[in-house]
Amino acid sequence: MPDALAVPNTAPGSPHPHRMMFVVAESLIAVGGVAGAVQLITDTATPPVSDIEPLGLTSWVVPGVWLFASVGVPAGTAAWLAWRRSPNAPVAVLVASGLLGVELAVQIPFIGPSVLQAVFGTAAIGMAGLAIHARHRGWRRA
Repeated sequence: MPDALAVPNTAPGSPHPHRMMFVVAESLIAVGGVAGAVQLITDTATPPVSDIEPLGLTSWVVPGVWLFASVGVPAGTAAWLAWRRSPNAPVAVLVASGLLGVELAVQIPFIGPSVLQAVFGTAAIGMAGLAIHARHRGWRRA
């Protein structure tokens, strides 16, 4: 049985192209999503509630739960699947990247653009590209 902490084979023909990038990046994105959700739910350093009043919301709890469900959970799941070398990992990364893109597109009209959104948007596009490349190269069981 291979050592779970061993650095994966990244040579040409590796059965898991971009695996460590998926694990690290999706883990960081998941942590960012969970941290942001906790901030919103606990009303810590949140934007003004007036930003979301047009939606009929009076607190940031619902957006916090949405952030957790649309970013934290999918990115965490994608990282875990990549860590486990699951054949579904590239698809999970692609889904997580798409959901992150949706989250960013939904929040920009309400709170305006920011550098953080540009960073996460770049990460979503990059991870989606790597996921497509990994599927094209033939991600498979070890």
